[in-house]
Amino acid sequence: MTSLSTRPPSRGGAARRAVVASVLVLCGAAGLSACGKTISIGDSSPPATSSGAVPSPSSSATAPGQGAGNSALQVVDSTAQDAGLSGTGGTVAGAAVQEAPPKWVQLSAVTSAPLSGAHLININQASLYRFDADTADPSQTACTGACAVKWPPVTVQEGGNVYLAGVDPKTVGAIRRPDGQVQITVGGWPVYRFSGDSKPGDLNGQGLDGRWFAVSPTGEKATR
Repeated sequence: MTSLSTRPPSRGGAARRAVVASVLVLCGAAGLSACGKTISIGDSSPPATSSGAVPSPSSSATAPGQGAGNSALQVVDSTAQDAGLSGTGGTVAGAAVQEAPPKWVQLSAVTSAPLSGAHLININQASLYRFDADTADPSQTACTGACAVKWPPVTVQEGGNVYLAGVDPKTVGAIRRPDGQVQITVGGWPVYRFSGDSKPGDLNGQGLDGRWFAVSPTGEKATR
């Protein structure tokens, strides 16, 4: 297992160490507006997908106007545990199929020996990745069909929460995929996990096909 450690910034005192991440700041449920932000869901309409499939008009037609009200996501500048939550929110691990979007997700910044800088993991300590065929401005995904089975997108329920540890809330966003699901972005880049990572700390997807790389807390590539 890859050794993981954290380097979150300190605010107003020494940061508490956790297993794989430290809390940026403690935010109660009543203080979300002061400790995070609300983000709307953008529309991802890629010019071409890695599977060669073209999104149907019906799948993209649901996107306009979906970024307000209950469709918006809350980005919370603290961990799920500090919000009184336990478990995974519904996030699966490894090659398991994500049958339904999680109620909430957590992004944590960690460091590991093979990489020169910090990279992101989810609540299951699975490494998260970005795809060079995607675009960040505008945020668009090029990974659908068979690609999305091998590289499951990091999705979340509409109206759900994104909890953070060592990640600036300003870098976090969301897009609506061609299939209608909501995918998290960091620095504009859609974020994925790798079905070939079976245990915490795995980085088996790093550099795969020369286009997949662990994603940093700002959306950049985390390289060796």
